[in-house]
Amino acid sequence: MVFQIYNRIGIKSERSKNIVNHIGWSLFYRIGSMASNLLMVPLAISYLDSENYGVWLTLSSFIGWFSFLDVGLGNGLRNKFAEAKARDDFEKAQAYVSTAYGTIGCVSLIAIIFFLGINQFIEWTQVFNTRPSLQGELSVLLPIIITFFCVQLIVKLVTSIYQADQNHSIQGKIQFFVQFLSVIAIWILTFLERSSLLIFGVIYSALPVVLLTCLNFFAFKKRFKKYKPNISLWKKQYFNEITGLGFSFFIIQISGIILFSTDNYIITKLFGPAQVVPYSIAFKYFGLAYMVVGTILTPYWSSVTLAYAKQELTWIKKSMKNLMRIVGLAIIGVFIMLVLSDTAYKIWIGDLVNIPGSLSICMAFYFIITIFYSLYNNFLNGLGKIKIQMYTVLITSIINIPLSIFLARELELGVKGVILSTIICVLPQAILSPIQYWKIISGKASGVWNK
Repeated sequence: MVFQIYNRIGIKSERSKNIVNHIGWSLFYRIGSMASNLLMVPLAISYLDSENYGVWLTLSSFIGWFSFLDVGLGNGLRNKFAEAKARDDFEKAQAYVSTAYGTIGCVSLIAIIFFLGINQFIEWTQVFNTRPSLQGELSVLLPIIITFFCVQLIVKLVTSIYQADQNHSIQGKIQFFVQFLSVIAIWILTFLERSSLLIFGVIYSALPVVLLTCLNFFAFKKRFKKYKPNISLWKKQYFNEITGLGFSFFIIQISGIILFSTDNYIITKLFGPAQVVPYSIAFKYFGLAYMVVGTILTPYWSSVTLAYAKQELTWIKKSMKNLMRIVGLAIIGVFIMLVLSDTAYKIWIGDLVNIPGSLSICMAFYFIITIFYSLYNNFLNGLGKIKIQMYTVLITSIINIPLSIFLARELELGVKGVILSTIICVLPQAILSPIQYWKIISGKASGVWNK
Protein backbone atom coordinates (compact mmCIF):
# COMPACT_ATOMS: atom_id res chain seq x y z
CA MET A 1 0.00 0.00 0.00
CA VAL A 2 2.86 2.35 0.83
CA PHE A 3 4.50 1.73 -2.56
CA GLN A 4 1.15 2.38 -4.31
CA ILE A 5 0.97 5.74 -2.55
CA TYR A 6 4.54 6.51 -3.63
CA ASN A 7 3.68 5.74 -7.26
CA ARG A 8 0.55 7.92 -7.19
CA ILE A 9 2.41 10.97 -5.92
CA GLY A 10 5.28 10.43 -8.35
CA ILE A 11 7.90 8.85 -6.08
CA LYS A 12 9.14 5.98 -8.23
CA SER A 13 12.89 5.58 -7.81
CA GLU A 14 14.24 3.43 -5.00
CA ARG A 15 16.51 6.28 -3.93
CA SER A 16 13.56 8.65 -3.50
CA LYS A 17 11.56 6.01 -1.63
CA ASN A 18 14.48 5.44 0.74
CA ILE A 19 14.81 9.19 1.31
CA VAL A 20 11.10 9.56 2.06
CA ASN A 21 11.23 6.66 4.52
CA HIS A 22 14.16 8.20 6.37
CA ILE A 23 12.61 11.67 6.30
CA GLY A 24 9.56 10.15 8.00
CA TRP A 25 11.68 8.58 10.72
CA SER A 26 13.86 11.68 11.00
CA LEU A 27 10.80 13.88 11.51
CA PHE A 28 9.60 11.50 14.21
CA TYR A 29 12.94 11.71 16.00
CA ARG A 30 13.20 15.46 15.43
CA ILE A 31 9.78 16.06 16.97
CA GLY A 32 10.87 14.01 19.96
CA SER A 33 14.13 15.99 20.16
CA MET A 34 12.27 19.29 19.88
CA ALA A 35 9.88 18.33 22.67
CA SER A 36 12.79 17.20 24.85
CA ASN A 37 14.74 20.37 24.06
CA LEU A 38 11.77 22.57 24.94
CA LEU A 39 11.25 20.72 28.22
CA MET A 40 14.94 21.00 29.04
CA VAL A 41 14.96 24.83 29.17
CA PRO A 42 12.56 25.35 32.13
CA LEU A 43 13.99 22.27 33.87
CA ALA A 44 17.56 23.54 33.53
CA ILE A 45 16.63 27.07 34.66
CA SER A 46 14.79 25.63 37.67
CA TYR A 47 17.72 23.40 38.58
CA LEU A 48 20.61 25.79 37.89
CA ASP A 49 19.01 29.32 37.97
CA SER A 50 19.31 31.83 35.11
CA GLU A 51 22.93 32.84 35.70
CA ASN A 52 24.29 29.29 35.95
CA TYR A 53 22.21 28.21 32.95
CA GLY A 54 23.65 31.19 31.04
CA VAL A 55 27.14 30.01 32.06
CA TRP A 56 26.32 26.50 30.78
CA LEU A 57 25.03 27.84 27.45
CA THR A 58 28.18 29.91 27.00
CA LEU A 59 30.36 26.99 28.07
CA SER A 60 28.60 24.71 25.58
CA SER A 61 29.24 27.19 22.78
CA PHE A 62 32.87 27.44 23.88
CA ILE A 63 33.31 23.66 23.78
CA GLY A 64 31.63 23.61 20.38
CA TRP A 65 34.49 25.73 19.03
CA PHE A 66 36.70 22.67 19.34
CA SER A 67 34.71 20.96 16.58
CA PHE A 68 37.58 22.11 14.34
CA LEU A 69 39.55 19.15 15.74
CA ASP A 70 37.47 17.04 13.35
CA VAL A 71 39.48 18.82 10.59
CA GLY A 72 36.59 18.16 8.20
CA LEU A 73 37.24 14.41 8.12
CA GLY A 74 33.66 13.50 9.03
CA ASN A 75 32.21 15.18 5.94
CA GLY A 76 35.15 14.08 3.79
CA LEU A 77 34.61 10.46 4.88
CA ARG A 78 30.90 10.76 4.19
CA ASN A 79 31.42 11.77 0.56
CA LYS A 80 34.38 9.47 -0.18
CA PHE A 81 32.79 6.42 1.46
CA ALA A 82 29.61 6.98 -0.60
CA GLU A 83 31.65 7.27 -3.81
CA ALA A 84 33.66 4.09 -3.05
CA LYS A 85 30.49 2.11 -2.33
CA ALA A 86 28.85 3.42 -5.51
CA ARG A 87 31.80 1.92 -7.42
CA ASP A 88 31.73 -1.31 -5.34
CA ASP A 89 35.27 -0.62 -4.15
CA PHE A 90 34.82 -2.09 -0.66
CA GLU A 91 38.53 -2.28 0.12
CA LYS A 92 38.97 1.43 -0.46
CA ALA A 93 35.84 2.14 1.59
CA GLN A 94 37.38 0.30 4.55
CA ALA A 95 40.65 2.17 4.05
CA TYR A 96 38.79 5.50 4.20
CA VAL A 97 37.11 4.44 7.44
CA SER A 98 40.40 3.27 8.98
CA THR A 99 42.21 6.45 7.97
CA ALA A 100 39.49 8.69 9.39
CA TYR A 101 39.31 6.84 12.73
CA GLY A 102 43.10 6.69 13.08
CA THR A 103 43.59 10.38 12.31
CA ILE A 104 40.80 11.68 14.56
CA GLY A 105 41.95 9.34 17.34
CA CYS A 106 45.47 10.81 17.30
CA VAL A 107 44.24 14.41 17.10
CA SER A 108 41.80 13.88 19.99
CA LEU A 109 44.45 12.27 22.21
CA ILE A 110 46.86 15.17 21.64
CA ALA A 111 44.07 17.68 22.36
CA ILE A 112 43.15 15.99 25.65
CA ILE A 113 46.76 15.90 26.87
CA PHE A 114 47.30 19.55 25.86
CA PHE A 115 44.15 20.77 27.60
CA LEU A 116 44.86 18.86 30.81
CA GLY A 117 48.27 20.53 30.87
CA ILE A 118 47.00 24.12 30.57
CA ASN A 119 43.76 23.80 32.56
CA GLN A 120 45.28 24.67 35.94
CA PHE A 121 46.65 27.97 34.61
CA ILE A 122 43.32 29.35 33.31
CA GLU A 123 40.92 31.52 35.35
CA TRP A 124 37.66 30.18 33.96
CA THR A 125 35.50 32.65 35.89
CA GLN A 126 37.14 35.47 33.93
CA VAL A 127 36.73 33.62 30.65
CA PHE A 128 32.98 33.17 31.25
CA ASN A 129 32.49 36.47 33.12
CA THR A 130 30.93 34.83 36.18
CA ARG A 131 31.39 34.90 39.96
CA PRO A 132 34.77 33.78 41.42
CA SER A 133 33.16 31.10 43.60
CA LEU A 134 32.62 28.93 40.49
CA GLN A 135 36.37 28.64 39.71
CA GLY A 136 36.83 25.32 41.55
CA GLU A 137 33.79 23.73 39.93
CA LEU A 138 34.70 24.98 36.44
CA SER A 139 38.34 23.84 36.74
CA VAL A 140 37.06 20.29 37.39
CA LEU A 141 34.20 20.41 34.88
CA LEU A 142 36.10 21.73 31.84
CA PRO A 143 38.64 18.85 31.59
CA ILE A 144 35.81 16.32 31.92
CA ILE A 145 33.74 17.98 29.20
CA ILE A 146 36.73 18.39 26.87
CA THR A 147 37.66 14.72 27.30
CA PHE A 148 34.12 13.55 26.54
CA PHE A 149 33.95 15.92 23.58
CA CYS A 150 37.20 14.61 22.07
CA VAL A 151 36.06 11.00 22.48
CA GLN A 152 32.76 11.96 20.87
CA LEU A 153 34.63 13.24 17.79
CA ILE A 154 35.96 9.71 17.28
CA VAL A 155 32.81 7.69 17.94
CA LYS A 156 30.64 10.17 15.98
CA LEU A 157 32.35 9.11 12.73
CA VAL A 158 30.04 6.10 12.59
CA THR A 159 27.11 8.43 11.80
CA SER A 160 28.95 9.64 8.68
CA ILE A 161 29.26 6.01 7.54
CA TYR A 162 25.56 5.38 8.11
CA GLN A 163 24.62 8.54 6.21
CA ALA A 164 26.95 7.66 3.34
CA ASP A 165 25.21 4.27 3.23
CA GLN A 166 21.89 6.10 2.70
CA ASN A 167 20.72 5.56 6.30
CA HIS A 168 19.83 9.20 6.67
CA SER A 169 17.86 9.17 9.92
CA ILE A 170 20.67 7.86 12.15
CA GLN A 171 21.80 11.27 13.40
CA GLY A 172 18.26 12.25 14.34
CA LYS A 173 17.84 8.97 16.18
CA ILE A 174 20.99 9.50 18.25
CA GLN A 175 20.07 13.10 18.99
CA PHE A 176 16.58 12.08 20.11
CA PHE A 177 17.81 9.48 22.59
CA VAL A 178 20.46 11.87 23.95
CA GLN A 179 17.91 14.65 24.47
CA PHE A 180 15.27 12.31 25.89
CA LEU A 181 17.63 10.69 28.40
CA SER A 182 19.06 14.10 29.33
CA VAL A 183 15.60 15.43 30.18
CA ILE A 184 14.90 12.43 32.39
CA ALA A 185 18.27 12.80 34.14
CA ILE A 186 17.87 16.57 34.75
CA TRP A 187 14.27 16.08 35.88
CA ILE A 188 15.54 13.65 38.53
CA LEU A 189 18.19 16.21 39.54
CA THR A 190 15.50 18.84 40.21
CA PHE A 191 14.41 16.79 43.24
CA LEU A 192 17.82 17.35 44.83
CA GLU A 193 18.08 20.23 47.30
CA ARG A 194 21.43 21.48 45.95
CA SER A 195 22.06 22.38 42.32
CA SER A 196 25.40 21.54 40.73
CA LEU A 197 26.76 22.82 37.42
CA LEU A 198 29.35 20.03 37.61
CA ILE A 199 26.80 17.19 37.79
CA PHE A 200 24.65 18.84 35.10
CA GLY A 201 27.64 19.18 32.76
CA VAL A 202 28.93 15.64 33.28
CA ILE A 203 25.52 14.08 32.53
CA TYR A 204 25.01 16.22 29.44
CA SER A 205 28.49 15.42 28.10
CA ALA A 206 28.62 11.70 28.90
CA LEU A 207 25.30 10.56 27.40
CA PRO A 208 26.14 11.09 23.69
CA VAL A 209 29.52 9.36 24.13
CA VAL A 210 27.91 6.31 25.76
CA LEU A 211 25.24 5.99 23.04
CA LEU A 212 27.65 6.51 20.13
CA THR A 213 30.15 4.02 21.58
CA CYS A 214 27.41 1.39 21.74
CA LEU A 215 26.44 2.19 18.15
CA ASN A 216 30.06 1.72 17.02
CA PHE A 217 30.26 -1.74 18.59
CA PHE A 218 26.92 -2.72 17.03
CA ALA A 219 27.71 -1.29 13.57
CA PHE A 220 31.14 -2.86 13.15
CA LYS A 221 29.99 -6.19 14.52
CA LYS A 222 27.06 -6.49 12.11
CA ARG A 223 26.13 -4.08 9.30
CA PHE A 224 29.60 -2.62 8.64
CA LYS A 225 31.68 -5.59 9.73
CA LYS A 226 33.75 -5.60 6.53
CA TYR A 227 34.55 -1.89 6.98
CA LYS A 228 35.78 -2.26 10.57
CA PRO A 229 38.69 0.18 11.21
CA ASN A 230 42.11 -1.41 10.84
CA ILE A 231 45.06 0.83 11.65
CA SER A 232 47.27 -1.10 9.20
CA LEU A 233 45.11 0.29 6.35
CA TRP A 234 45.98 3.89 7.23
CA LYS A 235 47.79 5.39 4.25
CA LYS A 236 48.80 8.89 3.33
CA GLN A 237 47.10 8.47 -0.04
CA TYR A 238 43.70 7.89 1.58
CA PHE A 239 44.37 10.62 4.12
CA ASN A 240 45.05 13.08 1.28
CA GLU A 241 41.91 11.99 -0.59
CA ILE A 242 39.69 12.51 2.45
CA THR A 243 41.37 15.71 3.59
CA GLY A 244 41.55 17.15 0.08
CA LEU A 245 37.80 17.57 0.24
CA GLY A 246 37.79 17.49 4.03
CA PHE A 247 40.10 20.50 4.29
CA SER A 248 37.58 22.70 2.51
CA PHE A 249 34.89 21.38 4.85
CA PHE A 250 37.30 22.07 7.72
CA ILE A 251 37.69 25.72 6.70
CA ILE A 252 33.90 26.03 6.41
CA GLN A 253 33.51 24.28 9.76
CA ILE A 254 35.95 26.44 11.71
CA SER A 255 34.67 29.61 10.02
CA GLY A 256 31.12 28.52 10.82
CA ILE A 257 32.09 28.04 14.46
CA ILE A 258 33.38 31.62 14.59
CA LEU A 259 30.35 32.92 12.71
CA PHE A 260 27.58 31.01 14.48
CA SER A 261 28.95 29.85 17.85
CA THR A 262 30.55 33.00 19.24
CA ASP A 263 27.30 34.89 19.84
CA ASN A 264 26.74 33.48 23.33
CA TYR A 265 30.31 34.31 24.34
CA ILE A 266 30.09 37.87 22.95
CA ILE A 267 26.82 38.45 24.84
CA THR A 268 28.34 37.04 28.04
CA LYS A 269 31.37 39.31 27.84
CA LEU A 270 29.36 42.44 26.94
CA PHE A 271 26.20 42.02 29.02
CA GLY A 272 26.74 39.07 31.42
CA PRO A 273 25.66 35.37 31.34
CA ALA A 274 22.01 36.08 32.24
CA GLN A 275 21.48 37.90 28.91
CA VAL A 276 22.42 34.75 27.00
CA VAL A 277 19.20 33.09 28.17
CA PRO A 278 16.60 35.22 26.26
CA TYR A 279 18.83 35.09 23.16
CA SER A 280 19.09 31.30 23.44
CA ILE A 281 15.34 30.87 23.98
CA ALA A 282 14.49 32.95 20.89
CA PHE A 283 17.11 31.01 18.92
CA LYS A 284 15.67 27.65 20.01
CA TYR A 285 12.10 28.75 19.25
CA PHE A 286 12.66 29.96 15.68
CA GLY A 287 15.25 27.24 15.16
CA LEU A 288 12.41 24.70 15.24
CA ALA A 289 11.54 25.62 11.63
CA TYR A 290 15.16 25.18 10.57
CA MET A 291 15.33 21.81 12.35
CA VAL A 292 12.36 20.55 10.33
CA VAL A 293 13.85 21.77 7.04
CA GLY A 294 17.26 20.37 8.00
CA THR A 295 15.68 17.00 8.72
CA ILE A 296 14.24 16.93 5.21
CA LEU A 297 17.40 18.22 3.52
CA THR A 298 19.96 16.02 5.30
CA PRO A 299 19.12 12.75 3.46
CA TYR A 300 19.69 14.45 0.12
CA TRP A 301 23.38 15.20 0.81
CA SER A 302 24.68 11.65 0.31
CA SER A 303 21.95 10.86 -2.23
CA VAL A 304 23.07 13.80 -4.38
CA THR A 305 26.66 12.50 -4.09
CA LEU A 306 25.51 9.10 -5.37
CA ALA A 307 23.25 10.52 -8.10
CA TYR A 308 25.90 12.92 -9.40
CA ALA A 309 28.50 10.12 -9.50
CA LYS A 310 26.07 8.23 -11.76
CA GLN A 311 25.15 11.42 -13.70
CA GLU A 312 21.46 11.13 -12.80
CA LEU A 313 20.81 14.87 -13.21
CA THR A 314 17.09 14.49 -13.91
CA TRP A 315 16.56 13.05 -10.43
CA ILE A 316 18.55 15.91 -8.88
CA LYS A 317 16.53 18.60 -10.72
CA LYS A 318 13.21 17.05 -9.74
CA SER A 319 14.28 16.68 -6.12
CA MET A 320 15.43 20.30 -5.91
CA LYS A 321 12.09 21.57 -7.29
CA ASN A 322 10.21 19.64 -4.62
CA LEU A 323 12.56 20.92 -1.92
CA MET A 324 12.09 24.53 -3.07
CA ARG A 325 8.37 24.20 -2.35
CA ILE A 326 9.10 22.84 1.13
CA VAL A 327 11.51 25.70 1.87
CA GLY A 328 8.84 28.21 0.76
CA LEU A 329 6.33 26.70 3.19
CA ALA A 330 8.93 26.77 5.98
CA ILE A 331 9.57 30.50 5.42
CA ILE A 332 5.83 31.16 5.68
CA GLY A 333 5.89 29.08 8.86
CA VAL A 334 8.57 31.34 10.39
CA PHE A 335 6.37 34.41 9.79
CA ILE A 336 3.49 32.64 11.56
CA MET A 337 5.82 31.73 14.44
CA LEU A 338 6.79 35.41 14.73
CA VAL A 339 3.15 36.49 15.03
CA LEU A 340 2.54 33.84 17.72
CA SER A 341 5.90 34.24 19.49
CA ASP A 342 4.69 36.09 22.62
CA THR A 343 2.00 33.50 23.23
CA ALA A 344 4.42 30.64 22.56
CA TYR A 345 7.00 32.04 25.02
CA LYS A 346 4.29 32.44 27.67
CA ILE A 347 3.18 28.82 27.32
CA TRP A 348 6.74 27.50 27.16
CA ILE A 349 8.60 29.35 29.92
CA GLY A 350 5.92 31.44 31.63
CA ASP A 351 7.38 34.46 33.42
CA LEU A 352 10.86 32.98 33.95
CA VAL A 353 12.46 35.05 31.15
CA ASN A 354 11.39 38.13 29.15
CA ILE A 355 12.18 38.06 25.40
CA PRO A 356 11.94 41.47 23.66
CA GLY A 357 9.84 41.64 20.49
CA SER A 358 12.72 43.24 18.55
CA LEU A 359 14.93 40.23 19.33
CA SER A 360 12.24 37.86 18.02
CA ILE A 361 11.95 39.85 14.77
CA CYS A 362 15.71 39.74 14.19
CA MET A 363 15.88 36.04 14.99
CA ALA A 364 12.98 35.27 12.62
CA PHE A 365 14.71 37.03 9.70
CA TYR A 366 17.97 35.26 10.47
CA PHE A 367 16.30 31.86 10.16
CA ILE A 368 14.37 32.85 7.02
CA ILE A 369 17.66 33.65 5.29
CA THR A 370 19.36 30.53 6.68
CA ILE A 371 16.54 28.21 5.59
CA PHE A 372 16.63 29.69 2.08
CA TYR A 373 20.33 29.21 1.36
CA SER A 374 20.66 25.89 3.25
CA LEU A 375 18.78 24.20 0.39
CA TYR A 376 21.49 25.15 -2.11
CA ASN A 377 24.39 24.60 0.29
CA ASN A 378 23.16 21.06 0.95
CA PHE A 379 23.25 20.34 -2.80
CA LEU A 380 26.73 21.86 -3.18
CA ASN A 381 28.01 19.90 -0.15
CA GLY A 382 26.84 16.66 -1.73
CA LEU A 383 28.75 17.49 -4.89
CA GLY A 384 31.81 18.70 -3.00
CA LYS A 385 31.61 22.03 -4.92
CA ILE A 386 32.29 24.18 -1.88
CA LYS A 387 35.12 26.62 -2.75
CA ILE A 388 32.82 29.66 -2.99
CA GLN A 389 31.07 28.66 0.21
CA MET A 390 34.47 28.27 1.90
CA TYR A 391 35.71 31.72 0.82
CA THR A 392 32.43 33.40 1.77
CA VAL A 393 32.20 31.87 5.24
CA LEU A 394 35.89 32.54 5.90
CA ILE A 395 35.60 36.26 5.07
CA THR A 396 32.34 36.81 6.96
CA SER A 397 33.61 34.94 10.02
CA ILE A 398 36.45 37.47 10.27
CA ILE A 399 33.97 40.34 10.04
CA ASN A 400 31.36 38.92 12.43
CA ILE A 401 32.95 39.45 15.86
CA PRO A 402 34.03 43.12 15.45
CA LEU A 403 30.72 43.89 13.70
CA SER A 404 28.76 42.26 16.55
CA ILE A 405 30.62 44.33 19.15
CA PHE A 406 30.16 47.52 17.10
CA LEU A 407 26.40 47.03 16.66
CA ALA A 408 25.76 45.76 20.19
CA ARG A 409 27.91 48.17 22.19
CA GLU A 410 28.87 51.17 20.06
CA LEU A 411 25.44 51.61 18.43
CA GLU A 412 23.78 50.49 21.70
CA LEU A 413 21.57 47.91 20.00
CA GLY A 414 22.20 45.43 22.82
CA VAL A 415 21.71 41.70 22.34
CA LYS A 416 19.82 42.13 19.06
CA GLY A 417 22.92 43.79 17.58
CA VAL A 418 24.70 40.43 17.82
CA ILE A 419 22.12 38.61 15.71
CA LEU A 420 21.93 41.56 13.27
CA SER A 421 25.65 41.12 12.64
CA THR A 422 25.12 37.43 11.88
CA ILE A 423 22.28 38.30 9.47
CA ILE A 424 24.57 40.68 7.56
CA CYS A 425 27.26 37.98 7.40
CA VAL A 426 24.99 35.22 5.98
CA LEU A 427 23.51 37.39 3.22
CA PRO A 428 26.38 36.74 0.75
CA GLN A 429 25.74 32.98 0.98
CA ALA A 430 22.04 33.54 0.30
CA ILE A 431 23.02 35.30 -2.95
CA LEU A 432 25.95 33.19 -4.20
CA SER A 433 24.76 29.64 -3.40
CA PRO A 434 21.63 29.74 -5.67
CA ILE A 435 23.71 31.23 -8.50
CA GLN A 436 26.29 28.45 -8.22
CA TYR A 437 23.55 25.78 -8.15
CA TRP A 438 21.95 27.03 -11.37
CA LYS A 439 25.32 27.26 -13.10
CA ILE A 440 26.23 23.67 -12.17
CA ILE A 441 22.86 22.11 -12.93
CA SER A 442 22.68 23.87 -16.32
CA GLY A 443 26.23 22.81 -17.21
CA LYS A 444 27.50 26.41 -17.37
CA ALA A 445 29.75 26.34 -14.28
CA SER A 446 33.43 27.00 -14.85
CA GLY A 447 36.40 28.16 -12.79
CA VAL A 448 35.65 28.66 -9.10
CA TRP A 449 31.92 28.11 -9.75
CA ASN A 450 32.70 24.45 -10.50
CA LYS A 451 35.02 23.80 -7.53
